[in-house]
Amino acid sequence: MGRLLRPLLRGTTYTRLLHLWVPGLPFSVWMFVDPRTPWLPALVLVPLGLVSPVRRGEGVQARLLLTPGEREPGISEEPAVTWRDRLRTALWLAVRLALAVVAAFATVWLPLLAVSLVQVATGTVPAGVPLLEDAHHHWAYALLVPLPLVLLYAVVVGLGELVTAAARRLLGPSPAERLAALEARTEQLLERTRIARELHDSIGHALTVAVVQAGAARAAGDPGFTDRALEAIEETGRAALEDLERVLGVLREPEKPVDGRPTLVDADRLLESARASGAEVDAEVTGPLETAPGPVSREGYRILQESLTNTLRHAGAVPVRVRIGVAGGTLLLEIRNPLAEDVPGSGRGSGLRGIRERAALLGGRAWTGPDGGDWRVRVELPLG
Repeated sequence: MGRLLRPLLRGTTYTRLLHLWVPGLPFSVWMFVDPRTPWLPALVLVPLGLVSPVRRGEGVQARLLLTPGEREPGISEEPAVTWRDRLRTALWLAVRLALAVVAAFATVWLPLLAVSLVQVATGTVPAGVPLLEDAHHHWAYALLVPLPLVLLYAVVVGLGELVTAAARRLLGPSPAERLAALEARTEQLLERTRIARELHDSIGHALTVAVVQAGAARAAGDPGFTDRALEAIEETGRAALEDLERVLGVLREPEKPVDGRPTLVDADRLLESARASGAEVDAEVTGPLETAPGPVSREGYRILQESLTNTLRHAGAVPVRVRIGVAGGTLLLEIRNPLAEDVPGSGRGSGLRGIRERAALLGGRAWTGPDGGDWRVRVELPLG
């Protein structure tokens, strides 16, 4: 019993009823203009669906009143672009008008019938009710009072479900809108993947430097070295916090420009961080790095950061050769260090996979793996 009465406690039931009543407004107004032709607004209402912006208005109204609170109701709020969408909107207006007529009749005459049954049962014969014009006073009519009320309940709830299903069918997204929504969803997922990589590269690098520095300071037992190690940890941690704030800023403000993220022009701070961790970094930079496009330069910075992090994590404080060059429409990155015993392998590890994926997304190529006794990361990114 409680389940049957549950729709009466939902606000959606009444907003849907309001949605069904709205088409009756033009007819009510027209009754004051020309009561002899109350059907005339219907001739204008349905062709109105061929007007492009009408579909947007109907979609907004349907989402607000038929599916309040639903995140993905399957109802479009875009104007009609194709004739198919216009015809679907016109059909929707016709269906909505037909259901509105049924709803208006039911919500007026069924309660009136229930009241009239009470009047007959109490000895008053109502006027203007065709079914009860010849009725005679009898208490048994009171037993029939719940019937029109139950029928009213069924009509209100049933029409609400029916008009919502029709709205999803006739005002639902077109194939072009579904494709646009899918592309937007894909962009959102790619953005989340990029953010995960940003966090992995930045925080992973900072933690690796901190671990290496702390271990070296403990093994050295030299107060001067310990002070330098703590200073390096502090600088690396501060840079990681700045990167973290930038990445989280993208989450808080998706429209915020990405210009604040580090690029290869800021590569010196990565190289100094690696040197502070004990690595002997031999860096060579050729060509105008500042001319590299923003996306290429930012991804190049992250690739260099991940490569240096892997070197410190797997090989420790070893000599590292870094080559960064811009020439012939290509950005070249090459990082070499002596091969460690725990070689991660060219196909394993999320960091190495991330390097290859970053390069592929920019139309470039990446090679990671042993090369002549060294571990080599070589990346070529097109500047065009």
